[in-house]
Amino acid sequence: MAAPRVIGSEAVEDARRRGRIVFEVLPDDIVTALARETAERVGIKLVDGPLEKPQSTRTDAAISMQRVLYRRSPKWVAPVRSKRKARRLGKLAMIGAGGVGGNVAHLAAMQDIADEIALIDIAPGMAAATALDLNHTSGITGARARCVGGESLDLVSGAEVVVVTAGRARRPGMSRADLIDVNARVIRQAAEAIRSAAPDSIVIVVTNPLDEMTVEMLRATGFPRERVLGMAGTLDSSRFRNALAMAAGVAPADVEAFTLGSHGDEMAPIPSGAKIKGRALDVFLSPDQIEACVQDAVTGGGQVVALKKSGSATIAPAHASIELIDHIRGARTGPVPVSVMLQGEYGIDGVVLGVPAHLGSSGLVEVEELRLTDQEQAALQKAADAIRSRLGL
Repeated sequence: MAAPRVIGSEAVEDARRRGRIVFEVLPDDIVTALARETAERVGIKLVDGPLEKPQSTRTDAAISMQRVLYRRSPKWVAPVRSKRKARRLGKLAMIGAGGVGGNVAHLAAMQDIADEIALIDIAPGMAAATALDLNHTSGITGARARCVGGESLDLVSGAEVVVVTAGRARRPGMSRADLIDVNARVIRQAAEAIRSAAPDSIVIVVTNPLDEMTVEMLRATGFPRERVLGMAGTLDSSRFRNALAMAAGVAPADVEAFTLGSHGDEMAPIPSGAKIKGRALDVFLSPDQIEACVQDAVTGGGQVVALKKSGSATIAPAHASIELIDHIRGARTGPVPVSVMLQGEYGIDGVVLGVPAHLGSSGLVEVEELRLTDQEQAALQKAADAIRSRLGL
């Protein structure tokens, strides 16, 4: 008599990779608890077997011969499976060509994201110099994107996606909220140009305080919420994943984690939805370690500001902006944390908050509502109340 088969998480993961949605469990099989947890996480249903096998379809002999002869014909070409191909943008514009804007342009050029990349900055020569510098790299990289730069907001004309990074950066001791009045004027000026010269564009706001400036951009452009997004959750989630990976001693790729809420002190990392190597955080980390990782994510931007003395993070925010652009053009799929105007999702209305959402060629497709603990839901509500208070809503 054969020994019973032990079904572990590896078998379930293998079934997921092969596209199965049902896993047959025979009477003598032993299913581990981790396998059941993995099956629930990846959406595979464990079904008691043996399952009835479908009868093979009988084909007429003449038809079978015709198919054989057709395949032997020199004119016969095997069908090619269609592959998902990312859309290449016609034009990508950056309002603000400093650290973040310049890095976004660089990454976009290297990844062949757009035909044309426009950089705009009020500092004389900065945008034009960065554009020329990027064009000079094409002889080495072979990048097809042509970069242009200048001081005029007219360069935003015809852009499909506009990334707004312009504004004053934080200094040590400053909170993001300290920048509201100064940077709101910058956002209104940018919005006027976008509304008139790129009326069909999708706007990604990076300027701090990010959630408040996203609200300002929505007001000033009059665009629907689908086309005004704030880049925060992607960056904050990356910082959270990095903290968890370092604490657990694993590679960042082994960590699934995200943050919701505001891009600031009311940020709400979600430990209940985080996984390390597909397992709950408490398998690898103590409660104190998890809380330390949460705090590291919340204070991550401030840590960079404190070290730089002047200015804030530039490289990670640029990568986070590119992640949103990739979701918009179809290079990535699935939910991504992004700041959007909520309309009843998570029980919150009329305020911009970071939430997981699906994006597409028209911007926001839908907000994905996750199951949160009472504490996490309370943190999300606290963030909403704080943003309303700062904006006088």
